[in-house]
Amino acid sequence: MTVLVIDAQGGGVGRQLVSAIKQNIPNAHVIAVGTNSTATSAMLKAGADDAATGENAVRVAARRADVIVGPIGIVIADSMLGEVTPNMALAVAESSAKRILIPFNHCDHLIVGISNQSTGALIQSAVEEIKNLDK
Repeated sequence: MTVLVIDAQGGGVGRQLVSAIKQNIPNAHVIAVGTNSTATSAMLKAGADDAATGENAVRVAARRADVIVGPIGIVIADSMLGEVTPNMALAVAESSAKRILIPFNHCDHLIVGISNQSTGALIQSAVEEIKNLDK
């Protein structure tokens, strides 16, 4: 199973995702793509098998992934303070991969109906969903 983790800004969520996926699903091939080099570096240090940066990397990796995971902003053009380009959001949305989106209420995007869980709890829920897909 190829899991694409996408993150922006400092890559903190992506770093936690990569680490949790590698610990809980050791057979997963994790590709990390950051919208910037800081995010990519953080995910690579967390144990990603492959890593790249930028819009084209998102487009190419989204075509190859079985699962795409990241903050919900990865499907919203101009989110994450503008780091997610319209083409990045479109590539994720058009991918045939299963998408596991972590709901964060940031950058003027408010998701109603979600409970206030910690980032760690949200990450663990995402990993559990990936594990269920791997069965």
